[in-house]
Amino acid sequence: MRRRDVLTGLGSAGVLAGAGAVAVYGLPSVDELTGESENGTESDEADEEPRDPLRLETIDAPGSEPGEVLVPEPGRATFIDLFATWCSPCEKQMPALAEAHERVADADVQFISVTNEGISHDELAAWWDEHDGSWPIAVDPAAELSARYLGSGYPTAVTVDASGRVLWSDDGVKSADELVGRIEAAIDASEGADE
Repeated sequence: MRRRDVLTGLGSAGVLAGAGAVAVYGLPSVDELTGESENGTESDEADEEPRDPLRLETIDAPGSEPGEVLVPEPGRATFIDLFATWCSPCEKQMPALAEAHERVADADVQFISVTNEGISHDELAAWWDEHDGSWPIAVDPAAELSARYLGSGYPTAVTVDASGRVLWSDDGVKSADELVGRIEAAIDASEGADE
């Protein structure tokens, strides 16, 4: 076989592999290539208009009392963890959430986990207890909050400032340091808006 035939064969294989990647994943957008969105911020930064809070039911579980809560809480920074009990990464996220919650416990922030699963409150409370949840947990049966804030998968973490504007939203398992940093940024933004 001649050298030219080998190079042609390798080039053809590369073209086919590239075409296969485009067929499966599509063409990347300019934002994906640069890591920027149209407004020039990082792709994990959200910049949307504030939205009215939603009324959600909280359940009786460790760190959570039965009742209702507005999410996000008006006039206060809010951290939302969107999760599902069947989600393995959500289970892995729980220790970092517990640490983050403990570290911001004295801060002026609403810290809440929300699921839209159709399981009983008893089953949800048992899962919560088993995974050492110790902060408010709410259910979103109509998936309104999930439709508004859920990223491309579970778990999704969201920070919202006191005006109701999303400051950050990202899916996947996060470290406690990253969560605390994002929560503190939302608190700072909320305090800056009050001045």
